[in-house]
Amino acid sequence: MELWERAKAHIPGGVNSPVRAFASIGVAPRFIAEAHGAWLTDVEGKRYMDYVCSWGPMILGHDRAEIRQAVVEAAGRGLSYGAATEIEVEMAEQVCAMVPGVEMVRMVSSGTEAVMSAIRVARGYTHRDKIVKFNGCYHGHSDCLLVQAGSGVMTAGIPDSAGVPAGCTADTLTAAYNDLSGVEALFRRWPESIACVVVEPVAANMGVVPPKPGFLEGLRALCSRYGSLLIFDEVITGFRLGPQGAVGYFGVQPDLVTYGKIIGAGLPVGAYGGSREIMSVVSPLGAVYQAGTLSGNPVAMAAGLTQLRLLASNPQWYEELNRTGDWFYGEIQRIVREAGLPYPVNHVGSLGCLFFTQGPVENYVQAKTADTEAFGAYCRYLLEQGVYAAPSQFEAMFLSTAHTRQELNRTLEIIGAYFKG
Repeated sequence: MELWERAKAHIPGGVNSPVRAFASIGVAPRFIAEAHGAWLTDVEGKRYMDYVCSWGPMILGHDRAEIRQAVVEAAGRGLSYGAATEIEVEMAEQVCAMVPGVEMVRMVSSGTEAVMSAIRVARGYTHRDKIVKFNGCYHGHSDCLLVQAGSGVMTAGIPDSAGVPAGCTADTLTAAYNDLSGVEALFRRWPESIACVVVEPVAANMGVVPPKPGFLEGLRALCSRYGSLLIFDEVITGFRLGPQGAVGYFGVQPDLVTYGKIIGAGLPVGAYGGSREIMSVVSPLGAVYQAGTLSGNPVAMAAGLTQLRLLASNPQWYEELNRTGDWFYGEIQRIVREAGLPYPVNHVGSLGCLFFTQGPVENYVQAKTADTEAFGAYCRYLLEQGVYAAPSQFEAMFLSTAHTRQELNRTLEIIGAYFKG
C-alpha cells in the first residue's frame, strides 16, 4: 500500500511503536482513519471489530460522547499553558478518592515516565539502589527496565535493547513471575540493598498471565519484611479491573502505583502516586527530581477526568464488563478445546489472551514456548474477517463496554470457524 511505503521512508520501520508494524504476523499494518464504539475503520474503508482498544484506554469504547465534548471544550480554552491548572487538582483528587492508600499523585506524560519516576522515588526514599523486576513484565522503555522485558521486545526476538549501557542495568535484578521463592532468594542475598519490587499485578506484556493465589500477597510481605517498596505497575490494569484497579481487585496494598492508558481516555498521559510520606520526597517538596513540560496537560486531563468520573459513578459497569469477559474468554476456551487443541486462554476480567502453547502459561518461560507462526496465521485470518486483534502473541485482548453481545457472538463464530477448519 502507498501509505505504508511512505511511512517506511520517513519513520523507522514505518511505525512509531514497534508492535504496530505487524511484522510478527507477516502483513502490512492497518492504517486507521477513525473509530467509534467498538469499531475501527481503516483508510481503505474496511471496518474491524476492535479488541485492542488503543491497547487498553478505550474501556468505554471509542469516541464516547461525554469525553469528546470535554476534550472539545478544553481545547477551546487552549492546548497547553505550562502552568498549574484547576483540572490537575481535580484529577489528583479523583485518583486519590478512588484508590486506597494513594494520598498524593504526580501527573506525567506516559506510562514509561510514570514507572521510571516511581522507581526513582523508591530509590530516593529508601536510599537503596537495586530493584527487582520480573521476566516478561514490561514497564516501559527506560534503560534500567529493558531487561527480560515482554511485549514488543518478545515479538521482535530481542532480549534487551542496543544502546543501553551495561551500567544502567547493573542494579536491576530479575525473577520469575509467580515464583516467590526466587524473589525471597534475591532479598536474602541483598537484604539491605533492594529499593523496590516492581510488578504488573496482572502480567499483560507476555500475553495475559494472572498472579497465582498468594503471589502478590507474598511480595507485599517480603517488601515489608526487608524495608523495600512494592510498586504496582497499573498502566494496563489501572481502573480496568475495577474502580480501584488491581489494588482493590486483589486486596493488596502497594507502596507506589503507576497509571497510564485509561486515565487519559486515549490521550497521552501517565501518573504515579502513593502515601503522603513517600510522595513528599518528590521535588519541590523533597530531593527526588522529576519534571515535565506537558505533565498535566489540560486537554488530556479533561479526557481522563471525564472517563474516571463516569467509571466511578457507574461501578456496575465493571461488574457487567468482567462478567462479559468471563463468558467471552470462556467461550474461546471451549471452542479451542472442542477442536482438540491444548491451547490455554488466560484472562482476568476484560483482559484476555489465547496462547498457542501445549500447556498452561504461568510465567515468561512458558509464554515463550508459544507457536508464533500458528498465532500469526490465526491473527491474519481474524483481520481478513474484520476482527482487529493485537498483532502479537504476547499482547492482550481488551473488551470495552461498547462491545455488544451480538458483536461478541459474531466474533466467536469467526473464531469457531477458524478452529473447525
